[in-house]
Amino acid sequence: MRRLTDSRGAETDDELWLLEHPPVFTLGQAGLADHLLDPGPIPVVRCDRGGQVTYHGPGQLVAYLLLDLKRARLGVKRLVQLLEQAVIELLTDYGVEARSRADAPGVYVGDAKIASVGLRVRHGCSYHGIALNVDLDPAPFQRINPCGYPGLAITRLCDQVSDAAEDLGVKAVGDRLAQHLASLLHRRQDRLPPL
Repeated sequence: MRRLTDSRGAETDDELWLLEHPPVFTLGQAGLADHLLDPGPIPVVRCDRGGQVTYHGPGQLVAYLLLDLKRARLGVKRLVQLLEQAVIELLTDYGVEARSRADAPGVYVGDAKIASVGLRVRHGCSYHGIALNVDLDPAPFQRINPCGYPGLAITRLCDQVSDAAEDLGVKAVGDRLAQHLASLLHRRQDRLPPL
């Protein structure tokens, strides 16, 4: 992400990367190690995004949005709102009522966090993005203060959807998220890179 961001020119296409990480705790650039309670065998990686500590693992959709903010006419605060809104609209597709919070970035179902946001901006371009808990093992969140909040409840999409027929695979959820992001960014779906 850094290499792409550092080598971007005025005509470089924006990119959306959708992926799953192997189990890892990531600590943001200003993240406090005190929020790592007991990482155990899960590796801890300090990264250059904003925010504190979070967990990534299989069953979590990670969406990295590599975007020229000037060209998109977006500020960082608005980009965070768009990422949150895309997830809220995606969750609405599944019949899940979600919201953002002004005091703590991310997306929440009730008081439980279902998606975390962490961004970095270099040379007027964003990278990193948002992580949505689809059906990952939530146990590692007990080893940290998620996003720097002791006792923060974590939830997953699979815990919220009652229709067993719904396709809750990370790929299917990612396809829907890409559509919502494209719509919110006022772009045609075919202008985003393939998944």
